[in-house]
Amino acid sequence: MTVTKKLTKHGNSYALVIERPILELLGIDSDTLLQITTPDGTSIVITPVKDKAQQKRFSASLKKINKKYSGALKRLAE
Repeated sequence: MTVTKKLTKHGNSYALVIERPILELLGIDSDTLLQITTPDGTSIVITPVKDKAQQKRFSASLKKINKKYSGALKRLAE
């Protein structure tokens, strides 16, 4: 399947919106971790992370960062 998309402005960043049929085809939801790689420096490969151990490590790291920097992150979000 090939889809041509444009990036959407999202604050000071840009976002790639993926339609629901594609998400359902790949079994991706809002809780799915996505691994983003640039294997050749000219393309982007986005892969859902299915490894439970990797998901646990990511969640633990995220909690640690949120605990340590929650004040700064909240101020940045304002």
